[in-house]
Amino acid sequence: MFIDLEEQYDKIYRYCYYKLHHREKAEDITQEAFLRFLENEHYQDTGKGLQYLYTIARNLCIDEFRRKPTEELPPDLPESTENKLENQLLDSICLKNALTRLPEEDQEILLLKYVNEVPAATICQIYNISRFTLYRRTTKSLSQLKEAL
Repeated sequence: MFIDLEEQYDKIYRYCYYKLHHREKAEDITQEAFLRFLENEHYQDTGKGLQYLYTIARNLCIDEFRRKPTEELPPDLPESTENKLENQLLDSICLKNALTRLPEEDQEILLLKYVNEVPAATICQIYNISRFTLYRRTTKSLSQLKEAL
């Protein structure tokens, strides 16, 4: 399985930023994840490259969390006060608030599946769960979000 590294770079960065809420740290960890990924050709050749890449990024994010106490950083807010942007901001805040009510792993699964468009089989391998479990957790999480919103 060939991985388009340029396409995956933005997705891995988005995943790291979601985990860390810090732009520079997410950039650093994304770069480190790709360096480690490219150093080991074994997983690239087995067809598990995408799973390996996300696992590296996830572990580096966990290591970063352990290294230093987390700081709550506010998200980047748009400067414009147009009505459309205000509504988008409110929707974003509501969605973020609703997402925080879900278990962290379920939040990650939704990010991987719907934002980064990672295939279900790869998500199942990353979290060591069956397709049925993935389906059940996704359905439950989406219904919880719908109820909260």
